[in-house]
Amino acid sequence: MTTRRCALVVATLLTLAPVLPPRVDAQLPSVADDRYAGLQWRFVRIRYHFITEGTHEQQDYAGEPWYIDAPAAEQNLSRRVKTATAIQVEDPIVLALDDPRLFQYPWIYFVEPGNLKMHDSDVVNLREFLLRGGFAYFDDFHGPYEWDNLARELKRVFPDREIVEIPKDHPVFNCFYKIDGYPQVPGLGSFLSGRTWEKGGVVPHLRTILDDHGRPMMFINWNTDMGDGWEWSNAEEYPGYIKYTAMAYRMAINEILYALTH
Repeated sequence: MTTRRCALVVATLLTLAPVLPPRVDAQLPSVADDRYAGLQWRFVRIRYHFITEGTHEQQDYAGEPWYIDAPAAEQNLSRRVKTATAIQVEDPIVLALDDPRLFQYPWIYFVEPGNLKMHDSDVVNLREFLLRGGFAYFDDFHGPYEWDNLARELKRVFPDREIVEIPKDHPVFNCFYKIDGYPQVPGLGSFLSGRTWEKGGVVPHLRTILDDHGRPMMFINWNTDMGDGWEWSNAEEYPGYIKYTAMAYRMAINEILYALTH
């Protein structure tokens, strides 16, 4: 076969080759933004007591609710924070609220807090952690029933403080990425069912409780599932889900940076 013909065959094969979607990890930035260099952060997942703990009541998930999306969610989010921001990111860990190491870390994560049922000692420890300047991140709970449960538990922590809405012009929406409106990230199951919501939680909300200086002590991500966005961001079999993983990463990085700098 002549050289020219070989070239024509190769060109034809390249033309016919399927165009594969880019890997989700191709979204990683090539150069980290160094505005926040010098900060340190670690994903601290809280192992909490929950409503059905110690009972034979059927659960709608596998395992214990505090471990949903692990370990992929924290591994993926940690990698994104490290590569996007130049923050010094340590390996994720799991702690209970009664672990004395709790006060070594500024940021803690609760998943599925609609199931949260704290012991009295947990309530005391969480209150002290937050009033010392710690920050809590509540994620992946939906609808009025789960909201009511978390609201009751937080009222035990701060009986004299109200849960308030984060306004649309709050700095958290601009502290790293510019985000126009609070995103609703569907869990993968909801996405595959053709909707972004679940359990009646149609409208997403970002809420908080303020300290004596007006500083948010937590971000309450209600009617959205950031954890699924992080967990499934590397799953090439769901290319349509990529836009939601991008929302989840951007909002989480903004929330983390706000927590570390305020």
